[in-house]
Amino acid sequence: MTAAEIGLLVLVVAFATSIGAHYTGACMGMPHALGALNRRQALWLMAPLALLGAAVASHPVEATVGLGLTHNRLTEGDELLVLALAFALTTAYTRARVPTSTIQLLVFSLVGVAVGVGDPVEWGTLGRLVIVWVAAPVGAFLLGLLVTLALARLPAGSPISPVGHRWRPGLRVGPALVAVGMLASFTMGANDVSNASAALIATGTAGPLVAGVIGGAGLAAGVLVFGGRLLQKVAFDIVKVDAVMAVAAQLVQVAVVLTAAEFGYFTSMNQALVAAMAGASRARGQSRTDRRALQGILKGWAVGPPSGILLGWLAAVLLRHLGLTA
Repeated sequence: MTAAEIGLLVLVVAFATSIGAHYTGACMGMPHALGALNRRQALWLMAPLALLGAAVASHPVEATVGLGLTHNRLTEGDELLVLALAFALTTAYTRARVPTSTIQLLVFSLVGVAVGVGDPVEWGTLGRLVIVWVAAPVGAFLLGLLVTLALARLPAGSPISPVGHRWRPGLRVGPALVAVGMLASFTMGANDVSNASAALIATGTAGPLVAGVIGGAGLAAGVLVFGGRLLQKVAFDIVKVDAVMAVAAQLVQVAVVLTAAEFGYFTSMNQALVAAMAGASRARGQSRTDRRALQGILKGWAVGPPSGILLGWLAAVLLRHLGLTA
């Protein structure tokens, strides 16, 4: 392997590790917070499922991100630059508590670099991605509302059934919470691994299966090594959820994100979850949604894409001017 390929592989695994740790709350935070799983159980269930999702269900998204956003393949150096920028921006915005989407930062960093090196962007593919990103939270809100209403009509004695306006804690609810957390973990692997692994496909370093496995291994490592500290920080700052709302919201999150991934488009796990929880809260006749958190999605949209494009373009032009890229 060349030095560039080794550097790319290291950055792919590092970025995937960061992504895996970041999404422990979005996948297993609810079953853990509601007492269905302890921390160790949650992490050890999530890690192999994220790896499995990345290995077997990520290929359409990897193809879109790796091959569908530019007319020509970017060089290994350009892909290194894209990953480094997306990684740096994700870290910076996370520390600044600006709720940007890693997916959007990666895509728009790639677009900026492509423009900077003179590689034509496939604007049609980008436009379809943007439509998915806008539609996903709206659909998740509506589905969150409808699924919560449907679950509330289940008869007493069902695997999950209401007691008044609260949900009975314990074993009857636990399996449903664990099941949706497991589905979310698989979905995260399918949806998010391409943030890192698509660069391997774009450069011809690896095929979809190998790229998915490499990225999935990074996701799993991030979950197990770093995920414990982030597991507690789930979306309960947005709405106060009970078990029915948790089950409904995470079912909707899985349905929206996995459906998009099967068509080759990835979307934000966190934005889908936030919107689904807001819909579930509305179904309860409550207005407990933290508007600041929902406004954070719009703030992320206002900050993330422009910064990704601008920094990608500036970095590509500067490196070319200095003779460091072809």
